[in-house]
Amino acid sequence: MSQWPDTRILDLFGIEVPIIQAPMAGATNASMVIAVCNAGGLGSMPAAMLSIEQLREALQTIRQHTTKPFNVNFFCHQPPAADEQRASDWKNLLEPYYRELGVDFDAPTPVSNRAPFDAAACEVLEEFRPQVVSFHFGLPEQSLLDRVKATGAKILSSATTVEEAVWLEHNGCDAVIAMGYEAGGHRGMFLSEDLSSQVGTFALLPQVVDAVSVPVIAAGAIADPRGVAAAFMLGAAAVQVGTAYLFTPEAKVSAAHHQALRSAKESETAVTNLFTGRPARGILNRVMRELGPMSPAAPAFPLAGGALMPLRAKNESQFANLWAGQAFTLGRDVSSAELTRQLAEGGLQKLTQGQERSR
Repeated sequence: MSQWPDTRILDLFGIEVPIIQAPMAGATNASMVIAVCNAGGLGSMPAAMLSIEQLREALQTIRQHTTKPFNVNFFCHQPPAADEQRASDWKNLLEPYYRELGVDFDAPTPVSNRAPFDAAACEVLEEFRPQVVSFHFGLPEQSLLDRVKATGAKILSSATTVEEAVWLEHNGCDAVIAMGYEAGGHRGMFLSEDLSSQVGTFALLPQVVDAVSVPVIAAGAIADPRGVAAAFMLGAAAVQVGTAYLFTPEAKVSAAHHQALRSAKESETAVTNLFTGRPARGILNRVMRELGPMSPAAPAFPLAGGALMPLRAKNESQFANLWAGQAFTLGRDVSSAELTRQLAEGGLQKLTQGQERSR
């Protein structure tokens, strides 16, 4: 029998420990997912940057190497309408960097894209039938969501406010991820674009727990056993951990990202829209400092990154997104399997000690 005080997520997903590896598009591959699953947690395969063929190949690999439950994650944004003037203005703003780095400004601008969930992706889910499917930026249209639920998958999505959590429960989520402002990567916000509405993890979490009846998963600045125990004390039934997994050998991060994670100061992250057009937290670099992390000139998600791609190719550390949450300095160089075990075993130990002291 589990010693965890809330076993709803363990029972819902059929996993052994309440540790969910965050689906980090571009940094997570099948090997990380497999390692986390086989260590008893829930590995999450991000699909937003994969073609249908790549997604199918990744899921085949996961199925071949684990019999444990796993999660597949999708973005469900609406692709923006073309805005040539905004794209031109954005590239013109970057022109001084093109000149400095010797990049051909007149060459065609690359396309930066992240695909939203669609019928083709849904067919892959119907083929592989993963136990859990999660979404970012709300939920897909009802007909697609109904098809996913018909496979038997449990549905997750991220809420950054209490209002979003209530909306997700009312619209079919089996559990809600309470995503605090400290979290790395893209904000999951979808009912508002107002960043002033965003709340820290340990303020948001208990309020979401009180507002919904489904299990709540805490995300944001949870990188060691102390964070796991604290989340459970505030009512979480599981935690979702992202940035700490970027330190594992399974993570697919660039040399620049690897170095930044290990050398930046704890205060050097900010929420920025420069790299994709949507707010996301990453480690500060030159372009964020000089243009300001948030710019009204950035094209709508996911198009802003195209004009930065040639600059990124010349100097990745200063012109690429280096996603990280505010607790990134707590990251340690261990394997994905070992990190999963450490978070679970250490978190339960600290939680038990805390409960004994309070008696």
